[in-house]
Amino acid sequence: MKLGLGLYRHMLTPENFQFAKQAGATHIIAHMVDYFHDSPKLPETDGQRSWGISDNRGKLWTVKELSELKDSINAAGLELYAIENFDPSHWYDVLLDGPQKQAQLEDIKTTIRRLGQVGIPVMGYCFTLAGVWGHVVGPWARGGAESVGFDLSKWKQTPIPAGQIWNMVYDPDAAPGVVGPVSADQMWQRVSDFLRAVVPVAEEAGVRLAAHPDDPPMPELRGTARLVYKRGLYQKLLDIIPSRSNSLECCIGTLGEMADDSDLYQMIDHYSGQKAISYVHLRNVRGKVPKYHEVFIDEGEVDMVRMLKILRKNNFDGVIIPDHTPQMTCGASWHAGMAFALGYIRGVLQTLDSE
Repeated sequence: MKLGLGLYRHMLTPENFQFAKQAGATHIIAHMVDYFHDSPKLPETDGQRSWGISDNRGKLWTVKELSELKDSINAAGLELYAIENFDPSHWYDVLLDGPQKQAQLEDIKTTIRRLGQVGIPVMGYCFTLAGVWGHVVGPWARGGAESVGFDLSKWKQTPIPAGQIWNMVYDPDAAPGVVGPVSADQMWQRVSDFLRAVVPVAEEAGVRLAAHPDDPPMPELRGTARLVYKRGLYQKLLDIIPSRSNSLECCIGTLGEMADDSDLYQMIDHYSGQKAISYVHLRNVRGKVPKYHEVFIDEGEVDMVRMLKILRKNNFDGVIIPDHTPQMTCGASWHAGMAFALGYIRGVLQTLDSE
C-alpha cells in the first residue's frame, strides 16, 4: 500500500508537493478542476451556491500540461498516480445523454490516451448528475473542529438548473430550464454506454478507470437517480464490462454513510479480493444517510485499523489518501488536518508492516 495526498488544481504547487513529501506521502492524486469558487455570478438553489464555473468546452487537457504536472510532482520526489474527476464541461452530455454525447465520448477517449501517453495510471470519475449536494458545515469533529455533514431534512430539493451538472456550471449562458427527472434505469444505461465505449481504450492505453460511489449515498437527489448508493451496487458496475481497467475508487467514508444492511468490512474484503480497487479515500463518519457528520479519521464509526488490515491481507498495492478532513484550529487548518490524517495512516501502515 502506498500513501498519497489529493490536491485540487489551485493546490498543485511545489510547496504542497513538499508538504506531502514531508508528511511521508509518496504519491499525488490530482484534480484538474477547481471547486468551491466564491463568485456572485454563481446560481443558488435550495440555499446552496453552485461550486463553480467550469466552461472548458472543447479545451481538453493537453499532453504538455499533463507532462508538466507529472514532471513537477516527480521533481519533489513524488509520483502522480491519478487524475480525479473529469471536467464537467468535457462530458456533461455523456451524463445527460444529450446531443453532444458521442463527440464527448471521443473526447474522453482522447483524454484517456493522453494519460496513458504521459504515464498516469488511473483516471477517477463519479457518474452522477446531482453531485455532492446538501453538505453543511459545523463543529462536529473532536474539540469542535469544523467539518461537513448532511441532513436531508434541511433542504428542499429543486431540479438541477440547465447548464449545470455535478454542482458545476458548464454553460453560464444556458437558456432557462431544468434537468428533468432521470430514472435509475436511465442512469445505468448511460454508465453502461460510457464504460463500453471507454474501457477498451483504457485497456489499450494502460489506464484504469476508477469509479467513486455516490456521495451523499441517496437513491435519488434533485429528481435524478443515483448509481452506487449501496455497497453491493459496486459489483453491478464492475460486471458491466469485466476488465482491470474498469475499477473502483473506494471511498470508505461514503461507504460508511450508506443506509445498507451489508457488512462494510466484508464488502471491502470482497472488492479488494477481486483486485478491483485502484485507490482508496479514507474518511470517517458518524451516522448514515439521511443524516451524518464527518469526523477525524480516528473517532468515527469505521474501524480504520481493521479496514487497513483487510487491504493488507488481500495485498492491495494501490494508493491510499486521506479524504477531506476536519479543519483544525490554527493558521493552516487544512494542512494541519491533512498532516494529522497522513500521520495516522502512516503509523498504522508501519505497524502492519512490522507485523
